[in-house]
Amino acid sequence: MESPTSAASRVDFYGFLDRMRRPEAADLFRSIKSFLTSLSLDEPSAEADGARVQAFFTEMEAAIRGHPLWADATHQEIDHALEGLEKYIMTELFDRTFAASPEDAAADAEVSDKIGLLQRFVRPHHLDIPKVLNNEASWLIAVKELQKINSFKSPWEKLLCMMSCCQVINNLLLNVSMTNDRTPSGADEFLPILIYITIKANPPQLQSNLKFVQLFRRETKLVSEVEYYLTNLISAKMFIINVNGQSLSMEESEFQKHMESAKLGTQMSVAGPSSPQGLATSTRGLQKQIDAEGSRFPFMDSETENLTPAELKQLHGLYRKTVTRYTLLSKALRKLSIDEDQLLASVDDS
Repeated sequence: MESPTSAASRVDFYGFLDRMRRPEAADLFRSIKSFLTSLSLDEPSAEADGARVQAFFTEMEAAIRGHPLWADATHQEIDHALEGLEKYIMTELFDRTFAASPEDAAADAEVSDKIGLLQRFVRPHHLDIPKVLNNEASWLIAVKELQKINSFKSPWEKLLCMMSCCQVINNLLLNVSMTNDRTPSGADEFLPILIYITIKANPPQLQSNLKFVQLFRRETKLVSEVEYYLTNLISAKMFIINVNGQSLSMEESEFQKHMESAKLGTQMSVAGPSSPQGLATSTRGLQKQIDAEGSRFPFMDSETENLTPAELKQLHGLYRKTVTRYTLLSKALRKLSIDEDQLLASVDDS
């Protein structure tokens, strides 16, 4: 799989620019500038812009194939020119076409927030991933590939990040099959791992990136293996949006408790232990208070036999206050249907 930063990828783009600078390419250059200008005169509309860009790519492909500058070009050289054209056009149009609307921002936030909650409790077994396929090293590589997606502006380069992630998973499945004499089960094992990788990665602006690739990658290139991997990543996103207890092999009530615990854990992480939401009683906040305000807990490091009667009386008073606060907090958590142990675990993990 070609990398977005590979020499071949750079040759495509800079080779295209080099030919566009030649006097013989003046007519092509004018066509490109005219298209960009005409598009800028209209209000942005993702679907309408996508249709116009695709039509222009088709028009330019015919023009390039019949142009003297590519008279003796091979099929691969023509394809390189078209890749360069796509990157140039979409780099110029990036601010207009990528995550440009409030709806895009809201959709990205919804997916990212949902993944942030799922990260706190979803484990491979929730997705029925066999233990033999648990490979943290391979998963980490796949996560890193998916997280690179916002480093690039062209649909092809973004798609390469998605495909690189998927091919790491595919290679893992093939290696495990050969090593353990297993029959590859295709999408039945591929998709759950991709979902888990997507949750671990929480790739930036996932919805916008998928939409951008679907609308602006040359349609003739969204076929075969590329189409398969893209479709699976879209399916992973939809799974995450619509996830419920049944999706994760658990009772719905248990799923909702996990989600509430994750939400509270997220609030603690974001707001901090002294926030107005009353999170000062969190375990982490209490520990900070112990560290910073030793006078509130003056007997933490004292030996029992060294305490005076007055100090024992003071210690008993502090104990009663602590038990009272703990009891009230436990009641509040039960009222919210939040499992106390899960909550403490989520705080420790963060």
